[in-house]
Amino acid sequence: MTVAGAQGLPPYRRIAAEIRARIDRGELRPGDRVPSVREIVEAENVSIATATRVAAVLRADGYAESIPGVGTIVVTPRRLTTGPDRLALLRATGTGFRSGERVEILSAELVVGTGHATDALGLADGTEVVRRRRLYRDDEGVIALSTSWLPGQLAEAAPELLVAEPLPTMTFGLVEERSGRRATRRRDVVALRPIPEDAARIMGVEPETPALTMTNLYWDQHDNPTEYAMDILGAGRELSADYILD
Repeated sequence: MTVAGAQGLPPYRRIAAEIRARIDRGELRPGDRVPSVREIVEAENVSIATATRVAAVLRADGYAESIPGVGTIVVTPRRLTTGPDRLALLRATGTGFRSGERVEILSAELVVGTGHATDALGLADGTEVVRRRRLYRDDEGVIALSTSWLPGQLAEAAPELLVAEPLPTMTFGLVEERSGRRATRRRDVVALRPIPEDAARIMGVEPETPALTMTNLYWDQHDNPTEYAMDILGAGRELSADYILD
């Protein structure tokens, strides 16, 4: 399967991206062997040097480790799956979840918007907004507590936004399907913040514990804000980013 956006990458990164997608879909599970250098050379018609770099990328990304006498095997990544990651996964694989991840929808409601949420969405304080809160977990524990705010009028086209159940295509896909508003641009802000008391209770930690947070603001093709989201990372999670410099 070809991963969306991978064709413009150097060969070793394209192959690594395709293997990561197989891991995310659950085709390769923790403990399974990653394709060997020889298998990659034969399947992809690349050099040994290129094939060797594939495993290095997977190890650096936290998807694999090399064991003497065994080879390179899949491991459970401890990195956070962020909102942008889930959007990319949704568009590439049809699901916004990595293998082993699950979500509990804690609430989905119309609320009076204030402060950072309305500011980000370009709305006046007191305007109704959709607020959805969910808890992501995997076998290692809490991945993140995630809260999203969307313009209230989107609930008219997509009333499922107000139902405390998982959305098969997530908020991104549902909003695009019902309103035609496709997320085309985003801004990410990473910050260290104390965990509020209500969030700490859900995450099972002490209030005011410092935690890494990531906020995402999405705009549609008309440059209008469609969603503002904040993830509070669980303990031991990390953020990573991959950039092409050449």
